[in-house]
Amino acid sequence: MAEAALYDTYSRAPLRFERGEGVWLITENGERYLDFGAGVAVTSVGHGHPHVVGALKEQADKVWHLSNVYEIPGQEAFARRLTNATFADKVFFTNSGAEALECAIKTARRYQFSKGHPERFGIITFEGAFHGRTLATIAAGGQEKYLEGFGPKTPGFDQVAFGDIDAVRAAVTDETAGILIEPVQGEGGIRPATTEFMKALRQLCDERGLLLILDEVQSGVGRTGKLFAHEWSGVTPDIMAVAKGIGGGFPLGACLATAEAASGMKAGTHGSTYGGNPLAMAVGNAVLDVVLEEGFLQQVRDVSLVFRQGLASLKDRYPDVIEDVRGEGLMLGVKAAVPSAELLQAMRAAQLLAIPAGDNVIRLLPPLVVTPDEAREGLARLERAAETVRASAKKTA
Repeated sequence: MAEAALYDTYSRAPLRFERGEGVWLITENGERYLDFGAGVAVTSVGHGHPHVVGALKEQADKVWHLSNVYEIPGQEAFARRLTNATFADKVFFTNSGAEALECAIKTARRYQFSKGHPERFGIITFEGAFHGRTLATIAAGGQEKYLEGFGPKTPGFDQVAFGDIDAVRAAVTDETAGILIEPVQGEGGIRPATTEFMKALRQLCDERGLLLILDEVQSGVGRTGKLFAHEWSGVTPDIMAVAKGIGGGFPLGACLATAEAASGMKAGTHGSTYGGNPLAMAVGNAVLDVVLEEGFLQQVRDVSLVFRQGLASLKDRYPDVIEDVRGEGLMLGVKAAVPSAELLQAMRAAQLLAIPAGDNVIRLLPPLVVTPDEAREGLARLERAAETVRASAKKTA
């Protein structure tokens, strides 16, 4: 057999999907899988949503790409809608979450520089975090498995324990520019920050002249039942990175900031060739049409309740398989009492797709359009998977 032409960087499941419909993925031979991974929280409004597909097709007949040499009306409209719906005054469009985080980090550093503090470039981050795969964002995440083999760690990032405000205070120095946190750690195992911790971070930033930077790449755009997860705590950031669900499957990210935080980002200080091109803006605006529709986020919260009750019941009945249930809205995690790979494999055999995470957790991240009946179907398939794992454990005991 000829050697694979692709990089060997992925351990792919032996599944090939030909098309998608809502919360379903269909293989080349017609098998239907319930997609509770959503491309790692990306396909926010499901597969093949007619409004989003229509917007993409309409724009494709006009112009795909212009670059930011010219004005792009779709950018201006999308940015205005985002600022109207959030804390932000300014938006920079990117192609991915990692790029949105890079922009957020640069914005924070440039802010301190513009205020006469070039020495303030350090960012405090948290153990268990995941912020992307660029050299800066793997340094921000601080996880050795992502840093190994890529040379010296990019300087300017200090990790402290997640949820430990005393550790954060102790880490602040005269070189600190800001604090970067995921309101809900995704890759780290669906670990939400408490309201008290978020408020303490905001207060510390205000006291010390630091910028609070939120990574809502995974937790944003309705995923937790609010437009953004930080809304649950009542805390607002200075800068926020978003991506994944904002494009519904089209590569799209954004860095949002207050006018003050973005004040150092002048012409020529940052840029992107593809970021905010007309195709991306057409899709992003269409996704926002759906998510901001009256009642949509309430529906996410309602379906989430069905999920949480069902998962709690499974945890009670299968304590040998499911140790804990975590998360908010439709950003849920099941901490397995067995190796999570075993449960994930059994779920795939039951034609239920989910995403692995740290701390032996499996993420359940269905499209936000999932119905109560589809949620119950997913729970039934998860129960079948739990039965399979339990039976296998008895055989090997």
